[in-house]
Amino acid sequence: MTTNQKNNGKIIAIIAMMFLFAMIAFVTNLAAPFGLIWGNQYSWAGMMGNMMNFLAYLFMGVPAGTMLVKIGYKKTALTAMAVGFVGLFIQYLSSIIGADTALFSVGGQEVYLNLIIYLLGAFICGFCVCMLNTVVNPMLNLLGGGGNKGNQLIQTGGTLNSLAATLTPLFVGVLIGSVTDKTAMSDVTPLLFIAMAVFAVSFIIISAIAIPEPHLAKKGEPQEKFEHSPLAFRHTLLGVIAIFLYVGIEVGIPAQLNFFMADTSARGAGILINGAAIGGAIVAIYWLLMLVGRFLSSLISGKISTRTQLIAVSSVAIVLTLIAIFTPKTVGFNVPSFVYDPVQKTSEILENAGIPVAEAEAFVNNPTEEFLTQNAAVLAEAKMTPESVMKSLETPKVPLSALFLVLCGLCTSVMWGGIFNLAVEGLGKYTAKASGIFMMMVVGGGVMPFIQNMLSGSFGYLASYWLVIAMLAYLLYYGLIGCKNVNTDIPTE
Repeated sequence: MTTNQKNNGKIIAIIAMMFLFAMIAFVTNLAAPFGLIWGNQYSWAGMMGNMMNFLAYLFMGVPAGTMLVKIGYKKTALTAMAVGFVGLFIQYLSSIIGADTALFSVGGQEVYLNLIIYLLGAFICGFCVCMLNTVVNPMLNLLGGGGNKGNQLIQTGGTLNSLAATLTPLFVGVLIGSVTDKTAMSDVTPLLFIAMAVFAVSFIIISAIAIPEPHLAKKGEPQEKFEHSPLAFRHTLLGVIAIFLYVGIEVGIPAQLNFFMADTSARGAGILINGAAIGGAIVAIYWLLMLVGRFLSSLISGKISTRTQLIAVSSVAIVLTLIAIFTPKTVGFNVPSFVYDPVQKTSEILENAGIPVAEAEAFVNNPTEEFLTQNAAVLAEAKMTPESVMKSLETPKVPLSALFLVLCGLCTSVMWGGIFNLAVEGLGKYTAKASGIFMMMVVGGGVMPFIQNMLSGSFGYLASYWLVIAMLAYLLYYGLIGCKNVNTDIPTE
């Protein structure tokens, strides 16, 4: 193979890894908005898909690290993509199978087979994203040749990851619109097909190129001995707990906010029309601010220590969340048109209902009762009323508390890197094993939001954020005290 061919293959591999980096966020962030559909059918199921997705990390974290050593980066990545394709396909099956097959009941409510199929698919997708998380960062570093170039590729991949996290709730919100008892998984299957197509194409590309395997175990090589566990280091043990809680914070804040915005009952934010789409647009800003936060952190990290950053963002996040809790939901602001345009959205709704584009545009520019009367049958078939159409043209008002919760994205953006860096400080040869344990603790992104969702059902959406404050308080403690290495007597070389 010539040098040009090798370089071309490397470029293709880098592009594929970038897509996979984005797919990690895309697949992970499908769970929360999909929960709007299942939560409308089962009050307790809103965060179950998210929990199953993250629960897989508990089982796959350490094995994924072992796979890198035994079968290498390439085969681990291929396995992850195949598993992800299967998981997404099973989620798709939940839209066509089992809606009429009752299996058991929870609290007197029958649970149907299609929910179980969806949860199985979400669990399998969790295996996929866990393996991809283990592969993509070091693989991009390898393809970049390490050093500054490798780090640059990782940062670029992280940017795409944040971008995908920003766009996913927007896409789902556009497809769902207002969640009703008629909204089903079949309404969002295009997203599943797009994701499956990306996995399939990436699988073909990665299988056709050569990837360096410096960590692949060689036959006959002696295995390195470890006299202690990484958890023997106090700052690592406390850091593992911090990672568990952090992922719960990162996922729980926007997920519960999405439910709050989409709920048209008295418990919700008071948005009666297109709540899911508006909520998706607002939540997208949270993920966008995470992207901004990561960029800003990269600019100041040379001068401001990781510990100082963690202490600062934990403190600010606590203040923002407290303000959100105590701000009455009747205090709000009009959503800017660049975030959500009610005129454009109403036009799309009318067009999807079967009304010609020209007529829909004419109506939104000059709403008339005559138009609504003439198209009453079409609107009724699309489960809309003249009142709901007129209401959708109004600029929606969102509780001010949502703004403070969205701003938390600036804070959560730098927490993962900060906790990880502090927790592996001084571990030496134990760092790799600690990384596998950290990957297991990503399960917190499923467990803690699920608990928060249960609390919101009993005490209200905003009251459930007291759990988030408690978790943020632990991160503040870790930054102040818990991150100090008090086990320097343990040999690490």
